[in-house]
Amino acid sequence: MPTSRSRRLPLPAVAATAALLLPLTACTASDGSGASGDAQRLRVVMAFPPAQAMSPYGDDAVTLSRLAVIEGLTTLDANGAARPALAASWKQDNPTTWTFTLRDAVFQDGAKVDADAVVRSLTAAGKASPLPRVLSDTPLTATAVPGGKAVRIVTKSADPLLPQRLANPSLTILSPDAYAKGRTDPAGHATGPFTLTGVKGAVSATLERNDTYWGGKAKAPGVDVTFAADGTARANALRTKAVDVAEYVPIAQASLLGDSYVHEFPSARTNGLSLNTRRGVFTDPALRAAAREAIDSEALVDGVYEGRADTAKGLLGPGVPWAAGKRTAPTGRTPAASREEVARTKEIVLATYTNRPELPEVATLVQQQLEKRGFTVRQVVRDYAQMEADALAGTYDAFIQARNTLLDTADPVSYLASDFTCDGSFNISQLCDRTVDSAVDDAASLSGTDARHSAAMAAEAAVLGSDALVPLVHERFVQGYDDARVEGVSLDPLERTLITADTRAG
Repeated sequence: MPTSRSRRLPLPAVAATAALLLPLTACTASDGSGASGDAQRLRVVMAFPPAQAMSPYGDDAVTLSRLAVIEGLTTLDANGAARPALAASWKQDNPTTWTFTLRDAVFQDGAKVDADAVVRSLTAAGKASPLPRVLSDTPLTATAVPGGKAVRIVTKSADPLLPQRLANPSLTILSPDAYAKGRTDPAGHATGPFTLTGVKGAVSATLERNDTYWGGKAKAPGVDVTFAADGTARANALRTKAVDVAEYVPIAQASLLGDSYVHEFPSARTNGLSLNTRRGVFTDPALRAAAREAIDSEALVDGVYEGRADTAKGLLGPGVPWAAGKRTAPTGRTPAASREEVARTKEIVLATYTNRPELPEVATLVQQQLEKRGFTVRQVVRDYAQMEADALAGTYDAFIQARNTLLDTADPVSYLASDFTCDGSFNISQLCDRTVDSAVDDAASLSGTDARHSAAMAAEAAVLGSDALVPLVHERFVQGYDDARVEGVSLDPLERTLITADTRAG
């Protein structure tokens, strides 16, 4: 069990940091734009390289949102409530129909934001494969209201969360030219304060200020982005001032950087062990129960996170403050298999990814805990971009992931639907359970906040009762920047924003 860490930077991390500096230098030199007044180009290192060539229909959409490139009809405030973005206002016409009135805005390529463009974008998202998670439980149809200033959106069933849903990065609004080449290309075709002007594979990206942004010009003239899955390299790039902002500073590096660089805040992220319920060892609920009983969350918090995380209480942790008061005991659990029964099973494949540096350490401890219970375990650890398709296809017996439970709509019902229902588009555990589906459907049908929260926790109890996912820890976020030089970085528990129009380095 790793309980301490060397305080010297290992040589591989030094090499990784040296490699990191090259694309940053190349980006800054290639575009030729330097400081503007007292502001200078921002240098940002991100943890997750593009996995789908910057498609807005997968996790790359979150990266584009965090870099202030894309926007939807709405946005979310700190409490998860919908606020105007490209839609200046909206009203609910009946339980399934809403009208959104557009503000005056233009795309980064000069085209006007009108109703036809909005309809085209929302229709394309609904036809994307795989379907964006945010639409997995609520199909929608958009039509232009005559006059071009408003859009009518109809949902299959009553959806009180539609304004929040439309803030999801995968429902970004893009110009007609974004769809001209047979794929959806956000580069130069979005509406945010920064324009994506270049992407070098999984290495780097260049953003320029969008001087026609409806919300006013950004304070920085541009952003040079490098992608680095190695967390130590990200932290060292910040330490050596090679970057201004480092996304997701590793826990092991936080104390080395010091308080002026480390900004820790609560999150809605739960790290969990997804167990494959469709094939392999964990089709047996008794063996899933045995895996759950093997996990020691407190040992993970102390041994890996150095106290900068919270022990697992359920699917929803301290970043969802109302959840604790409404939590109920898991329902329908099967008694755990004995150690002798576990020992007779075949080897299981436990997978996780390197982009969050704590996860490989978590996997090592989880492997030890499972083996102590009698399981035979083999690890697979790679970059997330190389693993997502296999994880969604059910290739692994067990998969450790860090999941923001409020990412899709700021409401956990969407997370429950996408991750744990039969038709869920992000169902890594491959769960298909009528009791869970019914509980999620009940929660989705309610509009009152208190009733919806109570029903969501009933659905959580059903998911936990299936042992399809074993909660490990609740993360806290650590973002890195020098608060003496950098201002305007967004510390967003929902993880949708990081760089904004107000972010600047001086």
